Amino acid sequence: MSQSAEKSQTKQLEFVTLVAGGQNFCIEITQIREIRRWTPVTILPHSPSHVLGVINLRGAVIPIVDLAAKLGFEKIAPTERHVIIITAIEDRIVGLLVESVSEILGVGADMVRETPRSPEDATTRAILGVIPVGDDMTKVINLSALMPNGEQVAA
Repeated sequence: MSQSAEKSQTKQLEFVTLVAGGQNFCIEITQIREIRRWTPVTILPHSPSHVLGVINLRGAVIPIVDLAAKLGFEKIAPTERHVIIITAIEDRIVGLLVESVSEILGVGADMVRETPRSPEDATTRAILGVIPVGDDMTKVINLSALMPNGEQVAA
């Protein structure tokens, strides 16, 4: 098989790149429903510290999670410059507050490198892999591991 034929068989993936906690991350584009500007949330009592509250999105009540706080970084103090990414995690819709959204990144599946694992580190379990981009590494978020189905997202 020629090299050009091998390259054409490499599965292409598309990710939306974002910044949370001052770090570069990306989410597979198929998991994103919408990207919108920050809007104030309705705070729910007794919710986890990474859950900011809920918003009404065209009649649906959507929990909003501070992605930086969920990943163990300092909480984001939301302003109108911040962005909410509406994602589909299995059968749930969850909004993720991030600092910014950068671009759509198209790469071959072979460009996603394995993440060094530490079994007791929940953050590395939430990272599917890393993609070298220039001199930096963009971390691929595993939304299902980050927000397991049994986890209570909102009160």
